[in-house]
Amino acid sequence: MKRRRTDAGLPNRRDAIAQIARTGVAVAASVAAGVWLRNRAPSGPPPGRRLRRYSLSVDPTRPAMAIVHGNGARAEHLVEAAIGELGGMARFIQPGDIVLVKPNVGFDRSPLLGATTDPYVVSAIVRLSIGAGASRVLVADNPINSPEGAFEKTGIKRAAEIAGAVVMYPRASAFESVAIDGVVLRDWPVFYTPLAAATKVIGVAPTKDHNLCGASMTLKNWYGLLGGARNRLHQKIHEVIADLASMIRPTLAVLDATRVLMTNGPTGGSLSDVMAGNTIVAGIDPVAVDAYGYTLLGRGSTELPYLRLAEERGLGRRDWKSMSYRELTI
Repeated sequence: MKRRRTDAGLPNRRDAIAQIARTGVAVAASVAAGVWLRNRAPSGPPPGRRLRRYSLSVDPTRPAMAIVHGNGARAEHLVEAAIGELGGMARFIQPGDIVLVKPNVGFDRSPLLGATTDPYVVSAIVRLSIGAGASRVLVADNPINSPEGAFEKTGIKRAAEIAGAVVMYPRASAFESVAIDGVVLRDWPVFYTPLAAATKVIGVAPTKDHNLCGASMTLKNWYGLLGGARNRLHQKIHEVIADLASMIRPTLAVLDATRVLMTNGPTGGSLSDVMAGNTIVAGIDPVAVDAYGYTLLGRGSTELPYLRLAEERGLGRRDWKSMSYRELTI
C-alpha cells in the first residue's frame, strides 16, 4: 500500500506514529514468545501421555533407504518401487496392524501447487498397507485451514477413502497432552486418538521450501499433529522440529518429491514455484531421508540446523551416502 508523503519526501506523521505502534506490538509479541519458550526449559520428567515407539529394529541385511526416480512414471508406481526396494511393505506391516498414515494436508490447495502430499502417493501407501495385512488404515492431520476443506481440496480424502482408509478429522476431543523428551517441547496437546490406536505409523510428506526453517519434509511433517497455540513455537522452530523427531519414531518415512515446491513455501500459490521432481524417497531413518530431500531443493544437508540437532541427539544420520541404500530409475 502506498504511503502518503509530505513535500519533503518524509512519511505522513500519522502514518509514522501508526508504524511505530505496529512495530512495538510486533517486538512485544516476539519478546513474550521468547520468554515463554525460555521458561519451558526441561525440569524433571515431562507429564502427559507417552507415545509408543513405532519404529522397527534395524535389519543390517536390508537397505535403510530407497530413492526411486521416474520421469513420466505414475506416482503410485514410484511408491511401489521404493517400498519394493526396501523389501516390500510386509517388512513393515504385519497382519492385524492398525496403520496411521500421516500426510501433509495443511492447506486447502490443489496438489499441483506442491504444498501438500500428492493424493496418489497417499493412496498407494494405503493400498500397500492393506495388502500387507493391515486390519485398519487411518489417515489423519491437523490442517492450518479448515480440515474438511483441506482434505477435500487436496484430493487426499477421496484418494484415501477409495484406497480403503478411514479419514480422521482433528476434533477437540481427540487431543491429549503428550510427554515429549524435547528441549522446547516437554508436553504439548497432540492429535492423540489416531496415534493411540495405531500400532504402526508412516509419515508421508511433500518436499518444499519453508520460510521459517528452510525446508519442510518428513520431520517437519509431525508439526501437523500438534494442537494448541503452535504458532508460538516459531521462535525456536529448529529445536522444535528436532523435538518432534524424538516424539515420533515412525515405522517408515516417505518423502514425496513427485513435485518440489522450490520457493515461497510452505504455502506456495503459483505453478511457477513448483518443479517436477519425479522422485520418491522411503526409509527407516527420517533424518537421512530429509538430508537427501534437502539436496532436491538445491541445498546441502549440513546447512539445515534441525537435521544437525536431531543427529546430535542420536535420532538419525545426515550422511545418507554412508548408509545402505538403493537408487534407481524406472
